[in-house]
Amino acid sequence: MNKQELSGNWNEQKGRLKQKFANLTDDDLMFAEGKKDEMLGKLQKKLGKTNEELHKIMTERK
Repeated sequence: MNKQELSGNWNEQKGRLKQKFANLTDDDLMFAEGKKDEMLGKLQKKLGKTNEELHKIMTERK
């Protein structure tokens, strides 16, 4: 997942993650410029998911 893909529709992806994982907070999903890998690492640790699993969740359409 590239930077533009992640930041381009981040609000949509954030909503999808919050619906699927009720334990996520806004702080968990704060996307800061240049901190993509750090944020994804925190999500992986908190949710017990791999990078590939997170990518699939974030890109799947309803």
